[in-house]
Formats: sequence, C-alpha cells, structure tokens
Amino acid sequence: MPSSVGVKAERLFTAKAVQHAHLVMMAAASSDALRKHCNGCAMSQTLEELGWRPFFGAQISEDDVAGCHPARVMAVHRGKIAVAGAGAMQLIPPYVVDASVPEDHPTVGDWVLVDEVTLEIRRVLQRENLFKRQAPGTDKKTQLIAANVDTLFIVASCNKDFSPARLERYLVLAQEVGVQPVVILTKTDLTDTPDMFAAAVRDLRPGLLIEAVNGRDRVSVARLATWCGRGQTVALVGSSGVGKSTLVNSLRGSDGIMTQAIRKGDDTGHHTTTVREMHRLAGGGWLLDTPGMRELQLTDAGSGIAEIFDDFVEAAEHCRFSNCTHEVEPGCAVRAAIADGRLSSTRLDRWRRLANEDIYNRASPTERRALDRIATRGSTRKK
Repeated sequence: MPSSVGVKAERLFTAKAVQHAHLVMMAAASSDALRKHCNGCAMSQTLEELGWRPFFGAQISEDDVAGCHPARVMAVHRGKIAVAGAGAMQLIPPYVVDASVPEDHPTVGDWVLVDEVTLEIRRVLQRENLFKRQAPGTDKKTQLIAANVDTLFIVASCNKDFSPARLERYLVLAQEVGVQPVVILTKTDLTDTPDMFAAAVRDLRPGLLIEAVNGRDRVSVARLATWCGRGQTVALVGSSGVGKSTLVNSLRGSDGIMTQAIRKGDDTGHHTTTVREMHRLAGGGWLLDTPGMRELQLTDAGSGIAEIFDDFVEAAEHCRFSNCTHEVEPGCAVRAAIADGRLSSTRLDRWRRLANEDIYNRASPTERRALDRIATRGSTRKK
C-alpha cells in the first residue's frame, strides 16, 4: 500500500503537472520533431491514462514535488527523448545527473522526474520490470529495450522465416522479466497451413497464449486489443519482416508507420522501425514498437531458461551424475526421455545453446577469452 506521504505527493504532482502543461506545450509548439511524433497521439492525457499506478506514486515524497513533475518516456531518439506528463508532451535530453550504470538512464516506458526549469531528469523511478539485452558486439555493454510493460507480443510470421529457436529466446526474455507473453502469428493469409505454425508454438510451452491474425485485416487484429486497455502497455518484439509495423498500423487504425515488403527467397524483411516508441491505441492502451533484433543475446537469464526448458531441467534431476552433460554418460535421464519420445533432441540442442550463451554473456573478459579458446579447439578437432 502506498504511504500517505506518497499519495499526497502524487496528488500535488498531478495538480502541478496540469498547470505546467500549458507552458510546456507553448514552448514545444515550434518543434517539428515533436509534432511529428505526436501525430495521431493525444496531446492531452492524465497520468493514469499514461500508465501511472500506486507503485510509482509510493516512490515520491513531498520534497520531490518541489520544482519537478513526473513524465513517461514515449520515444527514444538520438540525443533526445520524448516524454509525456499530465496534459503535456516535450522533447528533453536523455541524460541523468550522477548516473553510473546503464540502468540509471531512461528507456521507453520509463517514468522519470523532470525539472520544470532546466528540463533535466532528476531520476528514473523504480521500474515494475525492465527488458534489456547484450548489445551487438564483443564487449559487455547492456542495451535497455523497454520498461514497465504489462504484456509482451512476440510476433512471428507464417512463412520460411518462422523460427522456434528465436521464439524461445523471446519467451526466455519474458519469463526472466516476469511479463506475460502472447505469441502473435502474422501473415496467415499467405499460408494454407496456419494450424501447423500454431502447433509448433504450442510445443514450446504448454498453456502459451497464441493468436493468429492477418495484420492487414483490422477486424482480425481487433481481438488483440484485449491486452491494450486504458493505461495498459504492450511491447512488440520480433525479427525484421514479420509484420510488426503492419500490425501496429492496424491496431492504431492508421498507416503512419512505414512498411516494406519481404525479400523473395528467404521471406525475411528489412527494418522499418528506427526508434523505440509508444503508440496510442483506440482502447486507451499503449503499444511499444521496437526495431527488429536479429542478434538477441541473453544476459543473466538463467532462471528464464530454466522455466522455458523446465521439462529438461526436471529430467536432468534424475540423471545418475549431477554434472551429466547429457551426451555419453550412463544413466542419463535426458537421453532416455529423448529415446522414448518424451523430449526432443532438437530442443536439447537449443537448451544447450541458450544456456552456453547465458554463461558466456555473464563471463568476465578473461573468462570469455578462455571460453573462446575452448570453442576454437573444439571446432578444430571436428574438422
């Protein structure tokens, strides 16, 4: 339960934010970039409509109210972010004074306290959840993806680009963060066997929510609005070319997001989303679109991997040896389950790959070099 101080401060915040909104909107009216981002979005909304909850109100004090107001990060651009508060939207610098780690900086979906005079971010409020990944490359930089998400739409297309392994990566990410995943199968109009793709998804995890839609048919897409009610936030992830931008356009009831045709031959596509941003939906919710992520790497996702592959974890508990590698050891319960059809060797390979990736991403630079040498020796022996 929020404290009385937090509730009082939250009320003061709301009143001050509304009063401050008119000044901000007048100052921001000359910004072409801001008007472009706000195209199709309501320029006036309450904090609750933006997703404000007692969880955030409990974090503020009466001292915080003096000279600042809460705002939610609606889009992340190069060198600036678009934020919205009670009745106002503005572009501000993304930098946080005294920030020491990547998690101290704001990402789309975050709630921040903004100084009313300098427009500097005083601090990022504690998040309900945070999606992050290992940035592409060999260094251990962390890239923040989205914060304060209620539901994760994992989008996959019913064509040659369909990949159970990629879906499992997103499921691990959702499990690790603690957000409900919903798998959205798109481009159902381009296949005669949509049930085959749905069955492949169901094999990944019992009870997984699945919706098959034609992204260009707004009637078909309308049932997804169940997860997009007032103040609710849905994140959208998936590789390039699966129809994310088309899906967003249908949910918004507009064609404001550029889409591109898939490449012939491999059914993959090009990135059509260049910034992470939140889109207002007719039902009052917010849909967060992210650039396609071909190189999704896992960071500290051990528990998420264990949950998604809980059938393998359970079987491994019955192996004769606690350090069993599930290859040639006698008494391996995992190999026995594969032999009698309860588990599959394909999923075993994916489990190993994700587990090894997680170990590698958590390793220090010295440990990584040692793992690289082991991998090189192993590949040389296979040749």
